Amino acid sequence: MTDVTTEFEKATEAVFTDGDVERARLLLGVDTPIKNQEHVTTASYDSIRNFAWGVGDSNPLYTDEHYGETTRWGSQVAPNIMSQIMGAPMLGDPMPDEIKRAAKGLFTGIHVFVSGGSNEWFRPILPGDRIVGYAGEESIEVKNSEFSGTSVIQVRRSVRLNQRGEIVAIQRVVRVLSERKKARERGKNSTIEPASYTDEDMRRIEEIYAQEGPRGADPRYWEDVSVGDDLPPMVKGPLTTTEIIAFHAGGYGFAPYGLKSSRLAHENRQRIPAFFVKNDQGVPDVAQRLHWDSEWAKAIGNPRAYDYGVMRQTWLHHYLTDWAGDDAFVLRQEDSMRKFNYQGDTQFISGAITQKRQTPEGGVVDIEMQMTNQRGEKTTFGTATVALPSRIGGAVVLPQPEISEQRKAAEMYARHLELVAERRR
Repeated sequence: MTDVTTEFEKATEAVFTDGDVERARLLLGVDTPIKNQEHVTTASYDSIRNFAWGVGDSNPLYTDEHYGETTRWGSQVAPNIMSQIMGAPMLGDPMPDEIKRAAKGLFTGIHVFVSGGSNEWFRPILPGDRIVGYAGEESIEVKNSEFSGTSVIQVRRSVRLNQRGEIVAIQRVVRVLSERKKARERGKNSTIEPASYTDEDMRRIEEIYAQEGPRGADPRYWEDVSVGDDLPPMVKGPLTTTEIIAFHAGGYGFAPYGLKSSRLAHENRQRIPAFFVKNDQGVPDVAQRLHWDSEWAKAIGNPRAYDYGVMRQTWLHHYLTDWAGDDAFVLRQEDSMRKFNYQGDTQFISGAITQKRQTPEGGVVDIEMQMTNQRGEKTTFGTATVALPSRIGGAVVLPQPEISEQRKAAEMYARHLELVAERRR
């Protein structure tokens, strides 16, 4: 047996060095192809359905192979938020050598939390669409955190393209980097009691689930909604390890680290040994297991295992699409996670229309959302812009990215195709 306390102490020793932030600043504005291979590279009937199931979404537009054929999309489509977890390796020119050398080993052993982000969408994902992308660091900021003392906030921006070189989505991810040891020593969240539920508590949750459902083929017209309208409630949880497994089974692969088994896990341990921490049986296991292993979560200052930030982003998207119906299109979503969602916690989602306006493409509404846990704490905040069909103006018109972004995407994709052709010669 391994002395797990000693092992965890060793794994939480890493601290920020004086040069880390300055080296990280060299990466700002440097876009390079995303070379990771995600679990899902190409949308299929099955992968779209499985992703929706992993989120807890029963919408037949996503889960039925044929339902979408009679909608305005003419096909099954993926929830827009699926663009976050898809990706085939994109070929392109590498990062300049001097920057690559300076960034080697940057923030090794420092813990990373996803605290939110934003997405803009321009095209639906259809079966057969293959997604590639390029990305770069957009900003970096040093802050003082109650949870872990000094923390570094990084925003990474990525552009996702389909096999036609069209921009599908532009995504920004806000990452909080913190020293594991300081978070544990401060113990800000260590007194949070585990959730427990009476039969009455569970009945309340089940009643909300029972009234949920997608609006579907009944159009929600722009003319029929008003500022101040509440969206119906939705619930997610109580969070269990099973929900985490279902989310991974739906396609979330956590690349470039990933979840691998047997020989592939061995290869991963050789490639990124710092990502593996021994458990109490002496087996090196992934650092990300704090999403299901409460003992390891405690080692970095949390009372028990907790969810992925990406999970809550997909939940907010599910909330929007259930309300909006088949003919709508979510244009933008922004979200911020303010508190952890621990195993056993339940998230109650609410929202309301805050603005209704006309754009060159048609009528849109702005929506504010929030999640509140069973302790009455507001854990997550979100905003979104949704394009709705119009009784007067007709179907939703999809937006176009900025011309400068389209040019950049065209250049990156042309280089990708050129290198693909070279490989095939």
